[in-house]
Amino acid sequence: MVVWERPEPPSRPVQAPLSRERIVRAAIRLADADGLEAVSLRKVATELGAGPMRLYGYIASKEELLDLMVDAIHAEIRPVGDDWREMLNSLAETTRRAAHEHEWLADLLGGRPQLGPHALARGEAVVSAMSGIGVDDVMPVVSAVDAYVIGAVRREIAARRAERATGMDEERWQRSLGPYLERTFATGRFPALATVVRDAAHWDADHTFRIGLAFLLDGIEARLSR
Repeated sequence: MVVWERPEPPSRPVQAPLSRERIVRAAIRLADADGLEAVSLRKVATELGAGPMRLYGYIASKEELLDLMVDAIHAEIRPVGDDWREMLNSLAETTRRAAHEHEWLADLLGGRPQLGPHALARGEAVVSAMSGIGVDDVMPVVSAVDAYVIGAVRREIAARRAERATGMDEERWQRSLGPYLERTFATGRFPALATVVRDAAHWDADHTFRIGLAFLLDGIEARLSR
């Protein structure tokens, strides 16, 4: 029986009352502060002022805890829209926002299937909005958007972590490596890359994400119109 179907133990009048929701919220606080490395059943128990063994009445393993944490954040991903394109755009934006607010989420998206009640509610809203678009199976369309978002947010979160670790933001990184790139491009071995680096627009992360998403949705729309 999966964790979402398994009943919780009956509540008892103890000094530190527990529930799955309290356990999951404590784990999310730890992960938000210090990453997934800070999450263990022992540390969550300490956060709640309870003995670690009491948590096993509610959650059987750390893997279950991670599943519950991801599903709890899916409650914050509430895509809306009047048509399929608005819905998919909203899905992408709200997923990205949640990953930026909870960096650890980027490490777990796209792994095990997300089948908790909040994830299923998100899927129901998206699939319902796409009914009647002219394809027998809408899941490859949704999966394409999910894959784009997961790739984009992982890259953004990795850049944010690297900046924290090195103290080098993108501008300082470009200044530090600029002379090397100029010498390399001067060899004439990489003319296409040299043109892009020298002449192309350099957008911030928000604009880059939205332009890429627009290209993807335009491609989906072109495919659907055929």
